[in-house]
Amino acid sequence: MAHHRSALKRIRQNAKRRLQNRYYKKSTRTAIKNLRNLKDKAEAEKFLPKVVSMIDKLAKRGTIHRNKAANLKSGLMKHVNALN
Repeated sequence: MAHHRSALKRIRQNAKRRLQNRYYKKSTRTAIKNLRNLKDKAEAEKFLPKVVSMIDKLAKRGTIHRNKAANLKSGLMKHVNALN
């Protein structure tokens, strides 16, 4: 058990941030899945910038690695461009 006030505060902050990171990460994963399930190219092109923005925010916060973010964005761009 933590014995200092600063350590107790750190525990509270870590718990709060962990929940926020889980929420944003899960929301982004769901958005990626929804984008991959889209069959209409116009709709997918409209939705793509929102998903890319979500991925960029995760990478900026350090929730996911920047290389993983780049790979995800690349795969999504290929998917959208391959739609007819």
